[in-house]
Amino acid sequence: MRIDSYSFGVMKVDGREYRQDLIIFPDKIRSNWWRREGHSLAIEDLGDIIEFKPELLIVGTGASGMMEIPAATKQALQNAGIQIIVQKTSQACNTFNQQAECGKKVVGAFHLTC
Repeated sequence: MRIDSYSFGVMKVDGREYRQDLIIFPDKIRSNWWRREGHSLAIEDLGDIIEFKPELLIVGTGASGMMEIPAATKQALQNAGIQIIVQKTSQACNTFNQQAECGKKVVGAFHLTC
């Protein structure tokens, strides 16, 4: 999977446009991704990702970086052996593409708006 472009509220992946938050796995996309608390990322929001066991999770926190990742969520990911990179969504898209091109087992979780 490759992210073609991102602008506020819209992400294009492999030629297909998405207008809701999404999770990108190497072989599929989970669109319309909702979190228990909209601007806070709880470990319960990441069940599919933890089950998949990527080397790396890249979290796009929105255009302005409004989504927060509590320390407990970061610790749970670390305990599961998953490295996390947290960036504003525009930067996270670039990081996702770079890591995927390097052959890493990477998943991206992206907040597309604020």
